[in-house]
Formats: sequence, structure tokens, C-alpha cells
Amino acid sequence: MIRKTLIGLLVISVALVFGSAAFAKKYKYEEGAVSNGGSISGTVSLKGNPPPPIMEDLNKGKNVEFCTTHPDTKKGGIRPRSKVVAKGGKLSGTVVFIENLAKGKAWDWKTVNFDFKTCDIFPKVSVIRKASKAEKKAGGVLKITNQDPDILHNPHGYSVVGANRKTLFNKPLPSKGDVADVSKNVARFKKKKDKHFFLQCDQHNFMEADARIVWNPYFAVTGADGSFKIGDIPAGKYKVTAWHPYVGEVTSEVTVSGGADAKQDFTLTAK
Repeated sequence: MIRKTLIGLLVISVALVFGSAAFAKKYKYEEGAVSNGGSISGTVSLKGNPPPPIMEDLNKGKNVEFCTTHPDTKKGGIRPRSKVVAKGGKLSGTVVFIENLAKGKAWDWKTVNFDFKTCDIFPKVSVIRKASKAEKKAGGVLKITNQDPDILHNPHGYSVVGANRKTLFNKPLPSKGDVADVSKNVARFKKKKDKHFFLQCDQHNFMEADARIVWNPYFAVTGADGSFKIGDIPAGKYKVTAWHPYVGEVTSEVTVSGGADAKQDFTLTAK
């Protein structure tokens, strides 16, 4: 009886191990050649009015004399900050991406660099991805650069889940030209847990930026006209999501035919 129980436990343990391996393999993206790929293009619109800008009083923070040189600063040291930008109803800064695509074109990844400049962060919305083992050692996936002379910035990166924030890194950059390569820090991302990356300066907490964490190279970020296009997609049916860090997300099923462009527009509703 004891022997049978031990054998049963061994079988279960082996199944769990191989099951975990299969699960890990399931979410590992496989690069390959795409023949006669199609594309998805469209626009992202905002239903309703965007929230009014935050009127930041720079006089209450650090480095007032320098931070007020920001080109958006108004009389009295007030700088409007808009987290949702929609011109003519078209929503910029929205990440459109294909969900759970396991195989397709090769990553054409260029280092994402957030510039800390004139007490602001650029770009406001981007995409980032998990660093591979090689990239964890060599770097080059995600960098942050201080572009401000004689101003201490302190980039603080988080993974955001609902109201919870998990610190990924906290790197002081005391001088102009200082660079923090945080590729090693974002090698800890987990597909089931990490989706929203948030970046803030601990010295000037009004400095903010956001990014969507992506798991395959099929994504685009909408520009001022709300448009996007994702190319070189293998023919098939996909779930495509439009995500904005301060509006929400919506998902549609899109069928892509070889060599053809599938039109798909999205509408997000202002909160």
C-alpha cells in the first residue's frame, strides 16, 4: 500500500514537472520566416471627452528655476499635464498588439530609451519586453538617460497590477549624460502577471511615463491621428487589443489573409 502511494506521488510529481515545462514552452515566442504575410491597420478613437489636464504647480517641487523652463509651463510656474490626448476624437499613445501569438516574424527590437529632459519623460507611452538571458547580461533592452544639466533624477520603475505597484528598479542619475541600463531588472517579467510598466522620477514625482509589456513583435503605438499598422502577420485569426494606460482596453477578433490588409478600428470610452 505504501509502495503504491509512493509510486503515485512520483507519477504526479513527474507530471507536474513536465506540465510546467510545457506551460513555459507555450509562452515562449518562436521566431521564423513569414511568407505572404498580411497586416492589420486602423484607428483608435475616444468616446467622450478626455479628462482635463493636471495643472502642476512646479513651484512646490525641486529645481523650480530649471523645471519651469519646460516649454509647456504657463504663467506662475504652472504646467498642464495631460494623461489622455485625443485630437478630433482620435486617441494617441494607445498600444495595439496581438495577444498570444506563439510564432511569427523575428523581433526587430531597438533599445527603448526613456529620456529625462526638462523635468519630463519622453516618450510618454511606449512598449517594453522581457530581456532574454543574453540580453540580461549584455543589456540593451531598456535604458534611461538623464538629459538635464546639473539636475539629479531618480528613475523608479514599477510593474503595475490594479492599485498595486511592484518596484523593478530605482536608479539615481545625478548628471547629464548618465545612463541606467535596466535590462537585467526587466528580465523578471512574468507573462501571467506583468502587463503595465510605469516609470516615475522620485525627485520630481510629476515626471511620469507608461509602457505596455509585450510578448511578441506584433504591436504598434498610435500617433497623434490615432492610426496604427501592424505588418508581416501570418494568415490566421487573432485577438487584437488596444490598450491605453489611463482609459482601459478593448479586444477584437481579427482575421488576416495572406498578403492582405485587415481593417480594424477600436473605440475606448473616457472614464
